[in-house]
Amino acid sequence: MSIPRVLSIAGTDPTGGAGMQADLKAIAAHDGYGMGVVTALVAQNTHGVRSVHVPDVVFLREQLDAVSDDVVVDAVKVGMLGTAEVVRVVTEWLREHRPPVVVVDPVMVATSGDRLLDEDASRAMTTLLGLADLVTPNRAELAVLAELATLHGRAPDSAEDQALTIARTWDVLVLAKGGHDDGDTSDDALVGPAGVLRTFSAPRVRTTNTHGTGCSLSSAIATLAARDGDWELAVGTAKRWLTAALRGADALQVGTGNGPVDHGALVRAERPEPRWTDRWWDDVAEVLHETIACDFLAGMRAGTLDPEVFAAYLAQDVHYLRAYERHLALLGSWTTGAEAAFWQASAQGCADEARDLHHRRLAGTHAEDPVHPVCAGYLAHLQAAADSGSVGVLAAAVLPCFRVYAWVGTQIGTVGSDHPFADWIGAYGDPGFAEASADATARVERLAAAATPAERGAMTRAFRASTAWELAFFRMPTAVTGPGAGPGAGPEAGPEAGPDCAAGATRSR
Repeated sequence: MSIPRVLSIAGTDPTGGAGMQADLKAIAAHDGYGMGVVTALVAQNTHGVRSVHVPDVVFLREQLDAVSDDVVVDAVKVGMLGTAEVVRVVTEWLREHRPPVVVVDPVMVATSGDRLLDEDASRAMTTLLGLADLVTPNRAELAVLAELATLHGRAPDSAEDQALTIARTWDVLVLAKGGHDDGDTSDDALVGPAGVLRTFSAPRVRTTNTHGTGCSLSSAIATLAARDGDWELAVGTAKRWLTAALRGADALQVGTGNGPVDHGALVRAERPEPRWTDRWWDDVAEVLHETIACDFLAGMRAGTLDPEVFAAYLAQDVHYLRAYERHLALLGSWTTGAEAAFWQASAQGCADEARDLHHRRLAGTHAEDPVHPVCAGYLAHLQAAADSGSVGVLAAAVLPCFRVYAWVGTQIGTVGSDHPFADWIGAYGDPGFAEASADATARVERLAAAATPAERGAMTRAFRASTAWELAFFRMPTAVTGPGAGPGAGPEAGPEAGPDCAAGATRSR
């Protein structure tokens, strides 16, 4: 499906709630490509307009031509025009370059009742309306347009009759909006020259944050009409979207006056953001690729890894697990209930793993190996996370030891019982460890969701650094840095370089 290219011709709102800024948000929320031609620069906020600067109309025409000379426009939404000169320039351009969809939101009367167009500009609007497909006035504008339609005669009293008069006069569709009416529902009538086509009803949202609703709704309808090819479908869809945007408005906390609606509310509901931990995992994808391709894991999978290299690795892993166990126990002491029980069980899992796998494999060899610089670097990183005093940061720092090893298990797969590292590879792929990894991830996800942006950022960096240390720890045993150096000695082995980890379920490295 092609993406509608939608041009907003409107004034600005530096606080982003109305005008062109709102138009572009509404267009994007409906998968359109938004473009903008500025008719007026408005100094306003949620309390009102302070001043308006209208650029020379020669420049306005240059903006319009710059778009139409280069881009196919599928829909135009016309908003604030301000002066008769501006209205005439936009009308002339539309005559020459009229796209398939034209929606006019006649910004003539503010919600407060203040007139935004003088008499001359209002009369100029009558020619522009003849080029529109749909007009979306508020109630005050509806009355003004109906009066213009009757040449200053007596306009009908009811909103629907006023809309019908406008529709017949200019052969357009009119959306008579009920947002400012009373009652439990907000009812918008789509009216054509033959009468009411359809009424769209939605629960009334009780909020004072309605700034820019007219701009937003008209832009959404223009985008949807260009995409869907049907006005009723476009209006109904935009109405449901605006209701969700109004429901989310209070949570935005933008300004201290009549705030904006939440243009992204429905988008987020239908397309939820990926979980924090999933985003972190995607962020370290390149490191994970290097991890599974490293010589140590490739040799282990093939069964060709030198047993002495593996033993040296195990000796460093014992150093790591002793410290890792303390950090997991610290998380247990910082939390309560099921959280504390999980971290404490994970700490015990470290001790069990070292006893059942590491020491049996080492059988006295390399037992007194000193701590390698890579191992020391990883442990210093974990200690820094603990020293932060943040449960979230420390939990994020220990999480890669769960996730990376469980993931490595899925990448290596199963091997026969005669494989020289069958017990180790089996521990990587142990279903109990996979479950513990998922459990740890869920707990860190909850911590990330509840964190402040600053703490969440620290958690992100802790996770990223630990993942890099995991890669360095795997590289450590096979790195050679010079004569007389032990496996992996030297700063280039770090990820700074780094080690690995364990969980409540058995997990060997």
